[in-house]
Amino acid sequence: MTAKVMMTGATLAMAIGSAATAQEVTLALSHWLPPVHEVHTDGMTEWAESIAAASDGRIQVDLYPAQQLGSAPDHYDLARDGIVDIAFVNPGYQAGRFPIIAAGELPFLVSNGTTANRALHEWYMQHAAQEMPDVHVCLVNLHDPGTFHATRGPIAEPGDYAGMNIRPPQGTIARMISLMGASPVQVPVPEMRAILSSGGADATVSPWHSLSVFNVADIVTHHLDLPLYSVTFVYAMNQGVYDSLSPENREVIDAHCTPEWSERINAAWAEQESSGRARLVDQEGHVFYTPDDAQMAQWQALSDQLREEWAQAAANAGLADPQAALEDLTARLQAVGAAYE
Repeated sequence: MTAKVMMTGATLAMAIGSAATAQEVTLALSHWLPPVHEVHTDGMTEWAESIAAASDGRIQVDLYPAQQLGSAPDHYDLARDGIVDIAFVNPGYQAGRFPIIAAGELPFLVSNGTTANRALHEWYMQHAAQEMPDVHVCLVNLHDPGTFHATRGPIAEPGDYAGMNIRPPQGTIARMISLMGASPVQVPVPEMRAILSSGGADATVSPWHSLSVFNVADIVTHHLDLPLYSVTFVYAMNQGVYDSLSPENREVIDAHCTPEWSERINAAWAEQESSGRARLVDQEGHVFYTPDDAQMAQWQALSDQLREEWAQAAANAGLADPQAALEDLTARLQAVGAAYE
């Protein structure tokens, strides 16, 4: 356990021999994004500063970016095992392990990376204790919709990808890649440039601005011009650390584990990602493929199959009525203007 807990007290009336104590805690928040990423510089930093202010300095959150404390796919286990106190987790890096939250990975589900976060947080908190019982799930969110980006074209329809090696962002899209006759190459996003520049992958799946953040916009110059998918994330806190917090400190943490904060912590990232496409349009050499009606029907057929497979996996994991759960998520997204249209 990395949390460092120190008890400090102000002596009260010596005559009654009692002391008032305040719990001071330092929490390690680990993630795998670069320190220049908007989630680090804006979202997580603001969240940590807000916690410090709300606790009158009792709680300090230290940020550890760029896989300093462990590899990206291991972050859930890092939090579970107390190697870190809080971990930024992409559940889709371990395909099949968390089938319920994988609903948020489905194609043609969300339209934005802002208000969708609030809806996903509220929806998943109904299921988090069932699927992630050995951590304290604090925040739940996703990134702005992304798509396929390749070193060559055309890439307008699923058959165009046959024979390609493609880096998927999560398990559901990895399955889609296989259904398209391509091969998923499982590497986390920090390794995206290495796999593409070496020729180990012909394409990647990513939101728009991340191509610049991870320095691959010069390699993948052919783009499927379609808001296809998203990736879900959770901020998982070690359960023992959460349980050890004093009541006043737990109240501060609870006030920062809300749907509002799930949206707020991703706001700067969503803004950057949504503007990333326009910046690439203005760059010479980038080609954009917009599917026609017949090609869209092929993408939709793949999506329908993935939804059926999700429902079966979620049922196998103990979700009583997957179809009703997915309809609930869709309704929540529609209520906040975040459903795919």
